[in-house]
Amino acid sequence: MFDVHAIRSEFPILESQVHGNPLVYFDNGATTQKPNMVIEAERQFYLQHNANVHRGAHYLSACATRQYEETRSRLAVYLEVETKEIVWTKGATESLNLIAHGLQNHIEKNEIILLSELEHHANIVPWQQLANKTGAIVKAIPVDSQGIISIDVALEYIQRYKPRIFAIAHASNGLGNIQPVAQLIAEAKKHNAICVVDGAQAFAHLAPKPIELGCDFYVGSAHKAFGPTGVGFLYGRYELLNQLLPYQTGGEMIDTVTIEHTTFNDAPSKFEAGTPNIAGVVAFGAALKFIQAIDRRASQKHELTLRAALVEELRRIPNIVLIGDHEHNIGTVSFVVNGVHPLDIATLLDHQGIAVRTGHHCNQPLMQKLQISGTVRVSFSLYNTLDEIALFITALNESLDLLKD
Repeated sequence: MFDVHAIRSEFPILESQVHGNPLVYFDNGATTQKPNMVIEAERQFYLQHNANVHRGAHYLSACATRQYEETRSRLAVYLEVETKEIVWTKGATESLNLIAHGLQNHIEKNEIILLSELEHHANIVPWQQLANKTGAIVKAIPVDSQGIISIDVALEYIQRYKPRIFAIAHASNGLGNIQPVAQLIAEAKKHNAICVVDGAQAFAHLAPKPIELGCDFYVGSAHKAFGPTGVGFLYGRYELLNQLLPYQTGGEMIDTVTIEHTTFNDAPSKFEAGTPNIAGVVAFGAALKFIQAIDRRASQKHELTLRAALVEELRRIPNIVLIGDHEHNIGTVSFVVNGVHPLDIATLLDHQGIAVRTGHHCNQPLMQKLQISGTVRVSFSLYNTLDEIALFITALNESLDLLKD
């Protein structure tokens, strides 16, 4: 049985007051809150095991290395991939930059990098930079008026452009749409595309399996999955991972160094130059334990129940326009109110203790296509409740009444 109240008790920040009101945290797409076990894991690392990883010939270094590598192994088991295929980064953004930088020798002038109009800027700008360096061309699969990618249109674009690189979000940052990535990757692979999936939004909701999806790379961020900020991961198919150019150079990632020449280690250490965020990785291990202890089907059902309840309430309010895929969604509701700026709504909601995100959500091409400046985004996590939705609707109606005056 899924007990949301027991889960909420693990998150101390949810007991907070904001402007004299109970905190209602609906900004989980930006970052999730952290359970006690994650907070305590980072604290205990600094209290008892703080030392640098690898190469140390003393007890503390051995402890730090063991915990650091245990998290890598735990993530590999969760993703059902090999441990050596997991690279630690500071977030999904750095992971995508690492891939785009590393693929410079794998793409040539006039070859196509295919994205979609739904992409987060982190899955657009690195590819633009790669295109600038190599003469490749960036193209995007369009969305419709609701911000949804038609599978038929997507397949037609893949067949037409035969991309060398195909990069797509597993779930949309701004709208929460779940993309049919396995089907699209299968088509892209017919044309020998290197396939990259941005899993920043999907990781905490969908328990992704990169091998089942058929992708070459899958990236995510710990802080969107109950872990600390400053930690991310890159899964890469090992053969291709080792072919990437190093993203950063320095200590830890080398095999041999002379004044004249350097050779590099194999992955994953090839991409982990310098001292990493050791405490953050250890705390992410606790977040993974938290996730693995929860019935994922039950938590997904709970999140989608919340989304359906909110959508039903919003449809009763005049001038609200809902945007996004209501059938395939991780649990995000994105909307606009005709004649009202999203920031005004968010500001008034904040005064009542309710945290939402507004603006373009790092999705400017999407917003341009939809001909809007931004949306109000409500993004759920497993600790949110129907009671919080009731508080939100009351606060939203009061805010809209104020904005009418």
